[in-house]
Amino acid sequence: MRLVFLGFGTVGQGLAELLVEKKAELKSAYGLEPVVVGISDKLKGSLLNPEGIDLEAALKSVADGGALQEGGASFEGSALDMIAAAEADTMCEATYTDIKTGEPATSHIRAALEKGMHVVTTNKGPVALFYQELQALAAEKGVRFLFEGTVMSGTPVLNLIRDSLAGSDIGEVRGILNGTTNYILTRMEEGLAYEDALKRAQELGYAEAVPDADVLGWDALAKVTILARVLFGIERNPFDFPCEGITGIKATDIQNARDRGKRFKLIGRVRKSGDRVVASVRPEEVDLDHPLAGVMGATNAITITTDTVGDITMVGAGAGKRETGFSLLADLIAIARC
Repeated sequence: MRLVFLGFGTVGQGLAELLVEKKAELKSAYGLEPVVVGISDKLKGSLLNPEGIDLEAALKSVADGGALQEGGASFEGSALDMIAAAEADTMCEATYTDIKTGEPATSHIRAALEKGMHVVTTNKGPVALFYQELQALAAEKGVRFLFEGTVMSGTPVLNLIRDSLAGSDIGEVRGILNGTTNYILTRMEEGLAYEDALKRAQELGYAEAVPDADVLGWDALAKVTILARVLFGIERNPFDFPCEGITGIKATDIQNARDRGKRFKLIGRVRKSGDRVVASVRPEEVDLDHPLAGVMGATNAITITTDTVGDITMVGAGAGKRETGFSLLADLIAIARC
């Protein structure tokens, strides 16, 4: 499998590290022998080598903020130029997310699919905004478009539903889809004010300096929209659904909920309602005996309601270098098995 990487930040490096670490296992267990022929990163530079890039050397060169370097393999051109030039059959798209436009990732994905490449991505924007279009293009070209990491990082929600729950009717999916807000609510329950809990989340790297995507619910909203599009086939955009973050929750609200045997969680939800599909993101008081109530800190969790096996709750990491890199690796293995 000849790969081209678009984006060599945290996620791209996470995948690269796993490809190096698990090289022998991937070949023996799955017949997967990845060769990375191109890497394009807006900040770190670009490499193109038809014979294969030394991933260990590439990882060393970008350590501590360095630039991509490999003798004679530097590439001058845009990410789209890289797609056109690389002799690859699969693209790993891990550039930054823009939930309002889906760019530049959507253009990268379209170009790769048009060229007949499989695409794996962790980028929420293209899937939340253009899933049906991109999936149809992949089918037309006879390639795969996979995006496990867009909902719960390496925790395999989409693969579980597609494969293990095939034949089940999914009535509702609801869960804690943003680890930053879950961490903040956990610390508030321990007695911190919202502002102090947010500051601590920023110090730990869970929250950005401008934390709006997390605390206003936009990140969870993108994930809910992906679930709505993929599971229920509706063509709606993220801001078509109601969304409320956690900025209005006070310590007294949390304590009052506890007194009633409940706990505040920011819940993303998508469900069937007759012939309609409804979705939302908002703080909810969850009964303490529900599995979601016990999920604390920066962890994610999701409950899937089925007509065959009832409720299934999955708890796992919703972010992280290795975890999100693994989601790309899982998608590559799925392609190799076809």
